[in-house]
Amino acid sequence: MLNIDELKFDEKGLIPAIVVDAVTKRVLTLAYMNRESLKISMERELTCFWSRSRQELWLKGETSGNYQHIVSITADCDKDALVVMVEPDGPACHLGTTSCFENPVYQSEERHEFSYQGLMDLLEGRKKDRPEGSYTTYLFDKGLDKILKKVGEESTEVIIAAKAEDKAETIYEIADLAYHVMVLMTQTGITLEDIHKELASRHVIDHKVKQEKMTGNK
Repeated sequence: MLNIDELKFDEKGLIPAIVVDAVTKRVLTLAYMNRESLKISMERELTCFWSRSRQELWLKGETSGNYQHIVSITADCDKDALVVMVEPDGPACHLGTTSCFENPVYQSEERHEFSYQGLMDLLEGRKKDRPEGSYTTYLFDKGLDKILKKVGEESTEVIIAAKAEDKAETIYEIADLAYHVMVLMTQTGITLEDIHKELASRHVIDHKVKQEKMTGNK
């Protein structure tokens, strides 16, 4: 772990902090920290910044309730910038949007950004708007039983492909299964954050079990 003294603050005593959602990996905001705000952030595990406009410390969420719980802080190779992974309680932007970065400047026509959250957002849109001709709309129109049937069918396809040791086909079928599971999640109101928290809790339990086994073997 780096010591704060190893970081390179600028001539004003500041270092840029890029805040990223630990679950969706979406960039939420760019802010600045000084030594004091960084120490507070680490001690409280809540983002604390230095407001350049107000010239004072600023604990994110102190007035809005939209705290950002810190998962990790990582410095870049030059040690003059930080990436802060967080679990946010609410919108990052003062305008009420999830991220401060909401204004597209350029989008390649050939390359398209993909994210699981983006897919979930698309599925939510399909469930709400029900555009005609969409397979996803068809699934939502048919309801839970149809969606569960598809999850079962795709699970079987994964097993068959894996048993045949066909890697390419297994990848294809896992992608199909993942899609249908996410449709199921949308139908039942389960979010990616719900799954993230569940897996994170199991990771902690698994880590403790491993530690106990190691201790018992001594």
